[in-house]
Amino acid sequence: MNIVVLVKQVPDTWAERKLQDADKTLDRASVDVVMNEIDEYAVEEALKIKEAATASGGEASVTILTMGPDRAVETIRKALSMGADKAVHLSDDALKGSDAVQTSYALAQVLSTLEYDLVITGSEATDSRMAIMPALLAERTGQPQLSGARKVTASLEGTVGTVRIERQTENGYDVVEAATPAIVSVVEKINEPRYPSFKGIMAAKKKPLTNLTIADAGIDAAQVGLASAPSQVVEFSNKPPRQAGQIVKDEGDGGVKIAEFLASQKFV
Repeated sequence: MNIVVLVKQVPDTWAERKLQDADKTLDRASVDVVMNEIDEYAVEEALKIKEAATASGGEASVTILTMGPDRAVETIRKALSMGADKAVHLSDDALKGSDAVQTSYALAQVLSTLEYDLVITGSEATDSRMAIMPALLAERTGQPQLSGARKVTASLEGTVGTVRIERQTENGYDVVEAATPAIVSVVEKINEPRYPSFKGIMAAKKKPLTNLTIADAGIDAAQVGLASAPSQVVEFSNKPPRQAGQIVKDEGDGGVKIAEFLASQKFV
C-alpha cells in the first residue's frame, strides 16, 4: 500500500503573525516555522497503517508531499525522521501567493505523477484555518473524500483496496467506507504523534527527497501565483495596541455596572 501524506510548513502558533505591506501575503520569513500541528497526526496515522500492513505480511510505504519554499525542507525532514520513507518537495518562485484553489491544482498535478492508494491530510492548517484542501483535492482527482477521521482502517488485497473511517460528529461518529485510491483527512483525536528518535533523525538525512519545479510537475504557471489568485487580500490593518482594562468599583451596584459594560460591548 502506497500512502502519501500532505504536510505544510506554517508559522509557529505562538508567533506574532503579520502580513507584508508590499503584496499583503503572510510574512513567513520573520517568524519561526513548524510543521502544521494536525499534519503530525496525519503522518502518525500513515505510519500506523504501514506498520499494521507489514505486521500482517504486506508491504507499505509512506511518502511526504510538501509545497513550499526551500525552507520547507525542515518540515520534510521532521516527517522523515518520524518514519516516513521518502518525500517530494514542490518548490518554485512562481507558486508564491497561491491561494487554496491554486494550491489544490498544483498538488493534484504532483499527485498525478505518483502511485498511491491513500492520501492522508490534516483537517486544516493553522495559518489559514480554511479546512477545504481535502475536498478540493478530491474534486480535482475525482476520488472519494473521507473527512474528519478519528479512526482509519485500510486494507489492500491485490489491486483492490478499501478504507473505512469513523468520522467524528457532534453526537458521536459516522462509519464511512470507500474504495481506494481515496483522500482521508484526520482530526487531532485520532492518535498521539511519535517523537523523532535520534536514530530516526540521522536516518532522515539519507532518505530520498525529490525536488520538483512547476515545469517538472506539468503545472501551468498562469494558474498559480498571486497575480492570478481567485481570492486575494484587498486591505488589512494591524490590530490596535492592547489597552488597560476598565476597572469597575463595587459600591453595591457592581453587578449592574458589569452587566451594562457587557451590554455595551454586545456580549449580552
